[in-house]
Amino acid sequence: MSASREHFGSRLGFILAAAGSAVGIGNLVGFPVNAAKNGGGAFLLIYAIFVVAICIPVMMAELSLGRRTDKDPVGAYKALGGGAWNIAGWLAFITPFMIGVFYMVITIWISGYLFGAVSGDLRSLAGEGYFGEFINSNDIFIHFIIVSIVVNGILLGGVKGGIERAAKLMMPVLFFLLVALTIYVLTLPNAVEGVKYYLIPDFSKLTAQTVSGALSQAFFSLSLGMGILITYGSYMRRSESIYGNAKLVALADTSVAFFAGLMILPAIFSFAPDIDPTELSNSSVSLSFNYLPKIFLALEGTTGYVGASIVATLFFLLVFVAAVTSLVSIMEVPVSSFIENFNMSRRKALMVLLATEGILAIACAVSFGKVEWLTSLTSYAGASKSMFDLVYDVFYDTILPLNGFLICIFVIYKWKKQNFHAELGRDSEAFNKTKMSRYVDFSLGTFIPAILFVIFVNTVAIKFFGASLLPF
Repeated sequence: MSASREHFGSRLGFILAAAGSAVGIGNLVGFPVNAAKNGGGAFLLIYAIFVVAICIPVMMAELSLGRRTDKDPVGAYKALGGGAWNIAGWLAFITPFMIGVFYMVITIWISGYLFGAVSGDLRSLAGEGYFGEFINSNDIFIHFIIVSIVVNGILLGGVKGGIERAAKLMMPVLFFLLVALTIYVLTLPNAVEGVKYYLIPDFSKLTAQTVSGALSQAFFSLSLGMGILITYGSYMRRSESIYGNAKLVALADTSVAFFAGLMILPAIFSFAPDIDPTELSNSSVSLSFNYLPKIFLALEGTTGYVGASIVATLFFLLVFVAAVTSLVSIMEVPVSSFIENFNMSRRKALMVLLATEGILAIACAVSFGKVEWLTSLTSYAGASKSMFDLVYDVFYDTILPLNGFLICIFVIYKWKKQNFHAELGRDSEAFNKTKMSRYVDFSLGTFIPAILFVIFVNTVAIKFFGASLLPF
């Protein structure tokens, strides 16, 4: 163990930081709509089953690997595997590096909308074509600077003084805003219809594609396959329970997603009672920046323009906090790797990250028409793709299940089950005698990697060749 390796100062700090990495715009907007379009309570049930049956075992594998080695993903694979497994380590480095690129762009947009809501410009935000105008304006560079200062300022403080301190401040703020907005929305006229639509199971809407979507939502929303939990596992103290922490992180993430549904769907039913939720866009971006501002503006008739602007401000503040906590965790992975593998100071690692990932983020941000050659950078599956599309399709939609597959195979068949159990039992031998322990072994060595590999191959076929290999 490296004597200079930082660790979280408390279990609460770890839980909040890890939950912050998982909670993002997908939880707050994408999850409620996916639930509404796919059977409401039935989707919630399937999602919860996948979190317990698949996500928690993978979380335990990642956390164990990180804590055992006290290293970043590159160092962890190198220390316990070596050889060809080093490729998996570097893949776990490049994935969050590139995911950070497109997530930075999303956070820039959120920053811009938050500023617009605070300044009382809600009517403009809700206007037709505003989003397209904003993302191609020079304002994005101002918000790039703002987001860079906030995120790099947190990361500069290190694990205890930066990430943990920020998580202890920002995550309670996030939970408070979410609960407060949810309570407010539930008092609005017709909100109860949204609650019914969201919570009452409709099993007739469950299909094989729905089940696959629930698994993807659960896997991606918990930051699995990004190297984040390996890195955060390396910051865990030896006395803490990996299984217990994994459960709490999963509970926190799922609770945020659940409450987001209680906020978004009743709001839509209240402000737009004639809408069919199944017709809502699957895109969290479209919903957040095109649709929801119109919904908030519709509140003007009840609370007045100032009241509607306040609600919009609170919502975008909520999403901004979620985006920043996720971006901090995503960027900490390459920062940790720079420090570990290139002997950089944290300050120098952040400078290198800003000069590389920052430039790529700007390139993605201007690939929506502002710079033509980046807007039409390439094409595949019969469609023209921008640089932003390419980064999203390759590193978010495609690589994550591959990384999840590799971590399962590595932990069970390369690192070996007995070593995995030794790390799980470091804080308490009692877990290794439970049925859950035997289930974790079985699942990580059999059906979980099989499912993740099938998802990876099918995603490649759909994204890059325009054809699904599965019969649904």
